[in-house]
Amino acid sequence: MERDDVAALVESEIPGAEATVTTPRDPDDDKHYAVDVVSPAFAGKSLVEQHQLVHDALDGYLTDEIHAIELTTATPGEQE
Repeated sequence: MERDDVAALVESEIPGAEATVTTPRDPDDDKHYAVDVVSPAFAGKSLVEQHQLVHDALDGYLTDEIHAIELTTATPGEQE
């Protein structure tokens, strides 16, 4: 799975999300990703709830096509 595919999945499942995906360990490693997501859908949610939304968006791909993710989540106001 490519980084753009991961970003597209997150953005399609979380309303208003903008996702940036990198491979922090090795640029050629296509199973470990760092995913930064900014979305108004995170407003009023705990960090655990925010991360759960991202995990839910990637549910069918975790462990098989995606081995590990490092998550950073924020609302648009927190990003500033």
